[in-house]
Amino acid sequence: MINLSLPSPANLLPPPPKTLNPSRQKTPPTQTLKNPNFEHLKTRLIHQASVGHLRQAISTLDLMTQQGLTPDLFTYSLLLKSSIRTRQFHLGKLVHARLSESQLEPDSVSLNSLISLYSKNNDWVTANTIFENMGERRDVVSWSAMISCFSHNDMESKAISTFVKMLEFGEYPNQFGFAAMIRACSNAENAWIGDVIFGFVIKTGYFESDVCIGCALIEMFAKGSGDFDSAKKVFDRMPDKNSVPWTLMITRYSQMGNRKEAVELFINMVESGYMPDKFTFTSLVSACAELGLLSFGQQLHAQVVKYGLAFDVCVGCSLVDMYAKCAEDGSMVNSRKVFDLIPDHNVISWTSIITGCGQSRKHSKEAIELYCRMIEDQVLPNHFTFSSLFKACSNLSDPATGEQIYAHVVKMGLAAVNCVGNALISMYARSGRMEDARKAFDILFEKNLVSYSTIVDGCTKNIDSNEAFGVFHQIEDTGFVLDSFTFASLLSGAASIGAVAKGEQIHARLLKAGFESNQHIANTLVSMYSRCGNMEAALRVYSKMERLNVVSWTSIITGLAKHGFATRALEMFQEMLNAGIKPNEVTYIAVLSACSYVGMIDEGWKHFNSMYKEYGISPRMEHYACMVDLLGRSGFLEEAMQLINSMPFEADALVWRTLLGACRVHGNIALGKQAAEMVIEKEPNDSAGYILLSNLYASVGQWNEVAEIRKTMKKKNLGKEVGSSWIEIENTVHKFHVGDTSHPQAEEIYKELDQLVTEIKEVGYVPDTSSVLQDVEDEQKEEFLLQHSEKIAVTFGLINTSKPKRITVFKNLRVCGDCHNAMKYISMVKEREIVLRDSNRFHHFKNGICSCNDYW
Repeated sequence: MINLSLPSPANLLPPPPKTLNPSRQKTPPTQTLKNPNFEHLKTRLIHQASVGHLRQAISTLDLMTQQGLTPDLFTYSLLLKSSIRTRQFHLGKLVHARLSESQLEPDSVSLNSLISLYSKNNDWVTANTIFENMGERRDVVSWSAMISCFSHNDMESKAISTFVKMLEFGEYPNQFGFAAMIRACSNAENAWIGDVIFGFVIKTGYFESDVCIGCALIEMFAKGSGDFDSAKKVFDRMPDKNSVPWTLMITRYSQMGNRKEAVELFINMVESGYMPDKFTFTSLVSACAELGLLSFGQQLHAQVVKYGLAFDVCVGCSLVDMYAKCAEDGSMVNSRKVFDLIPDHNVISWTSIITGCGQSRKHSKEAIELYCRMIEDQVLPNHFTFSSLFKACSNLSDPATGEQIYAHVVKMGLAAVNCVGNALISMYARSGRMEDARKAFDILFEKNLVSYSTIVDGCTKNIDSNEAFGVFHQIEDTGFVLDSFTFASLLSGAASIGAVAKGEQIHARLLKAGFESNQHIANTLVSMYSRCGNMEAALRVYSKMERLNVVSWTSIITGLAKHGFATRALEMFQEMLNAGIKPNEVTYIAVLSACSYVGMIDEGWKHFNSMYKEYGISPRMEHYACMVDLLGRSGFLEEAMQLINSMPFEADALVWRTLLGACRVHGNIALGKQAAEMVIEKEPNDSAGYILLSNLYASVGQWNEVAEIRKTMKKKNLGKEVGSSWIEIENTVHKFHVGDTSHPQAEEIYKELDQLVTEIKEVGYVPDTSSVLQDVEDEQKEEFLLQHSEKIAVTFGLINTSKPKRITVFKNLRVCGDCHNAMKYISMVKEREIVLRDSNRFHHFKNGICSCNDYW
């Protein structure tokens, strides 16, 4: 049993001083100052405060008071500054209470320290009360502290108005006041005010003389308005730079997605003789994680060790993340090594390793186990921890464990946090439990764009287009300004179910919103149109793009490959190389897939071998799976097996499943059985291995073995994914299952289908009963073939559309041989182009011919 116990809230310390009493003495009596014991105790107190031993210093203060020795204001100010410096705010409040009990009237120095104390403790109300009661004793330090307080507590408008009042009061801002004011302008709403203050700063000469001002300006331009050109100009013109502005620029570059610039700036920093610190390394390693720069990340790791930062928690967490994201085979070995070396684990380090493990299905179970260890070590998780855990449960398709974790979320009072709620919605949606996903969405107190995008994505992936776009209209009603990421999510959602009409509507909306030139959006549009079966539209969007990056090229190459245009895909790849664009891992998956779809073995080996030799890209599991597929499809099963045995890491279920599928096509029982055993060993709770082996036995008539496998599946409570096909007609997605009779037009569909089969038989169609993997008579097998979902969907399309409109159908499983053959004949007798997207690729049927040339 895991027991979560939450810490009790800290007790509030004494309130701020009462109204100042003018009759109080401003200085202690003369005899106190001359008392030797007073000087001794004061010296001891000063030493204790200076080395951070604040409790002992307060005890000395109490001892002085007990002996009738009145401490002076300098002593109290020293203690207050020490509490601020060491962030022991609760002890600072205790000093405040002692000052209130003394006979001293606070001066501006001690009052300014109190403002800073409460400001840094996020208690702006008390800080403002002290400030307002100061009256005429307010000086430039007081004003600057209060502006900083409001800025620090996300009260930008108050900070700006206080700055204006300071000018009206007759105080001229110093560097601290300017820096605080600029921080208040570091958002899109106040960026224009920041430009005015920038001119003020230039005029006063502070820009050339103070590093803090320069750093605040960099922050304002980079974070407030995303204007990195201006931020870089400020950085370049700073006369006296130290490591702080270098690190700030590197950090902002990294955080805002300009990771290459961050790496380049770091190199310049080192060449300029500046020493990086833990913040520099944290940002740089994070940039490497996002760019996939494992080699450079390892060099940075060596520098981390050299500078003695190997045991720093923040640096360690970024290294854990980098190794998790950049590992060639998805291994967590190096991440675990770094994690284990961190001496004192906190919530951040635990969350980083849990997040790393939760990125892939392979290590998601380990993420759950690490969470249990975290609780046992009495480290309380935060909202990021829970978000990563829900993702791990999604990968495992294990909502039951997710619900147990959610009980902990509720106990800790984090159920209303957006990222936790969004992750819960995603977990339910990815597990196919859309009703629970919708409930989680509805009870989320404050929904943000991510919340809406997550539920939209869940609806579309679960083939609920109407619900998805109903939520889309809700987003518009809420007044949220849709950003590029929201539009991209909606486009991806439309693509996942092939809802091209919905995708076109979103395309029109994003053009109206001014996102036409956004590269991320353009790349997503290319992907959306190609995945929806409209390769012509994808090519049109691609041809209009002003700038092409590796994602743009990869999207169009992937689309062409999936549609069977392998030669054109490989030509585009060569054009990409000629344009000087370096391919990445995903590009090579597209290239190898293109070779696999048409059986270009020599071409496939050429590209596979060039990955590392020419571009330093080590083949990952997916690349080996592509090569196994290429060899297996072509009948070179032994060569495929040799490749698996030569892999530098252990093959996962994907690779063995690929080989098993090839064995099914070529009827190799012995090798297929071996591959199936490996699939089941790797993923014992996944039905895919059992089903593929069952199909293999069925294809050669070994029905006893088929029966045994089905018994085993029943015993393990493993179900088979139900085949379904769907088609979009007039903005509505119509979904059909095998033998489906639930559709309102079912009677008309089957009547038309009977007639259709008669017509195609007259021109040569012969039902392929070997596609029916059941031990029944041939007549019944033919009847089963008639009820396949893709035939029903195509017939529905023929009834509800007219020439020359293309019929596009989507299927969640691989199309069977009989349906593939039937589609060719239907396209011929009906003179209609039919596009079928199955779980593997697109098939374009026209005039009795398929784009795959029957090689699939």
